[in-house]
Amino acid sequence: MVNRRLKLLWGYLVPHWRLLVAGIVALLIVNALGVYIPLLIRDSIDDLQTAFSFDKVWRYVILILLLSSFMWVIRMLSRIWIFGIGRQVEFDIKQRIFQHLLTLEPSYFATHSSGDLINRATSDVDNIRRLVGFAVLSIINTIFAYVLTLPAMFAIHIPLSLLAIGVYPVMLIAVQLFSDRLRTQQLEVQEELSNISELIQEDMSGMALIKIYAQEENERRAFQFLNQRLLKANLGLARTRTLLFPIIESLSYISLLILLAFGARIITQGVITIGDFVALIILVERLVFPTALLGFTITSYQRGEVSIDRVESIFQVDPKIKDYPNSISLPVQQVKGEVTARNLFYTYPGTTTPALNNINFTIYPGETVAIVGPIGCGKSTLANTIPRLLDIQEGQLFLDGHDITKIRLGDLRAAIAYVPQDSFLFSTTIRNNIRYGDPLEEQPEVEYVAKQAQIHPEILNFPQQYDTLVGERGITLSGGQRQRTSLARALLVDAPVLILDDALSSVDNQTATLILNNLSTEGGKTVIFISHQLSAAATADRLLVMDRGKIVQMGTHQELIQQPGLYQSLWQQHQLEEVFT
Repeated sequence: MVNRRLKLLWGYLVPHWRLLVAGIVALLIVNALGVYIPLLIRDSIDDLQTAFSFDKVWRYVILILLLSSFMWVIRMLSRIWIFGIGRQVEFDIKQRIFQHLLTLEPSYFATHSSGDLINRATSDVDNIRRLVGFAVLSIINTIFAYVLTLPAMFAIHIPLSLLAIGVYPVMLIAVQLFSDRLRTQQLEVQEELSNISELIQEDMSGMALIKIYAQEENERRAFQFLNQRLLKANLGLARTRTLLFPIIESLSYISLLILLAFGARIITQGVITIGDFVALIILVERLVFPTALLGFTITSYQRGEVSIDRVESIFQVDPKIKDYPNSISLPVQQVKGEVTARNLFYTYPGTTTPALNNINFTIYPGETVAIVGPIGCGKSTLANTIPRLLDIQEGQLFLDGHDITKIRLGDLRAAIAYVPQDSFLFSTTIRNNIRYGDPLEEQPEVEYVAKQAQIHPEILNFPQQYDTLVGERGITLSGGQRQRTSLARALLVDAPVLILDDALSSVDNQTATLILNNLSTEGGKTVIFISHQLSAAATADRLLVMDRGKIVQMGTHQELIQQPGLYQSLWQQHQLEEVFT
């Protein structure tokens, strides 16, 4: 597991190896100067003891000042380069996450909360940034500090140096004892952050519903509960860190006390000079900061380790719906719009009852076909299979005679305009929502499809007309306006096949019928209309009647109302409802 994380960490760094090498070289220079300057101070003290002069003092002062200034500049460059790597890695991972999420099928987002995914793409990626920035800088700096400083200390006096660093193994043992607890507590913090992010995201989206049912107090208590759990997790992590880091720091300063206790005696014995003793104190002091920083580095590593697992779990999800190696290209200009199903079956994961059971039909180019039936009979499932929003087996569904699983996804979906019942609008202008599929389309074309969708007159009544902002998810529009705006968006791309999955459920029968008539008079476009509005569906060229995942009847409206069966019952029920309304 550790080796896997290290390989992943190395994979993050490889694209930026030049900056990493530059940062490492800079840190090497900084630490070399950090060892050389104390030795220069030692030489200056011993030299001035034998022959003191202000010229020598100024010469040493200027030299040490120049070296210290140069070391400061190089240290800043090392931090800029290595911290810059962290920012580059943060950018790369966020880009990878977004690109990978775009490849996943809608069912993945139905089982994974957006709040958790957002937290992984922000908080967890930020932890990885700290790991490849601060932690890498700290670890490299600590290695160079020890590798360069210890030989210089041993050159002065080995026994005294060993006594000074004798407490460090105790420090490493303390760090090891706390590491598992830090990892567990950090994971708990990240999970609680995901939970609270999910609640905030849901409440912001459902604020109108919260107010309608007067659930503000319940939501406040729910947030307080999750916030309390996050506080508890953070306090637990803080207590562990508060206990660990003072232990590390106090053990580090014991080495200075050892030097003061034994160094004076060795000086009086003439084993080392005063300059040696001062240099030794400075060199030991150089190790205090990297050693104390080691605790923070461990925390960053623990956070980064947890976050690497959480982020990589997204990348490990393989898209179920993707292009096969032998996928064929089907340019939209060549698509006629014939849709054929042959013994089509589909069963949702985790269930045993087929949602689609032995479906067979052919919809011809330019034909308008309505699919009707009771709720839960499989109409929407059928609609989702045609653009491959569901993972169906090959050899069951065809577009112009081509197996849709063998057509490139980009080509397949360019040939199909799909308007779902849940009409999602972006928080931008009506114009931008309509031309989402073709952002460069001009205003006349936007207005033309808006007229087809019977939304143009209402847009003109808005204060800013086509520049009116619709708010998040189109909250400022009515349900019918959202659906007709989504329909206009689908019409603008001018795909050969148009699927309306109960996309006019919030529109009155008269308007829905008028829209369908507009689509029929255009000609050339295959329209698959799923609806409970039988008055509108009756105007279609043919109807497919579904029940319990099967097509139980097929024909024109006039044919079906003459046949005893489900459609006749639905139509009679519809007529009764029309009478009483």
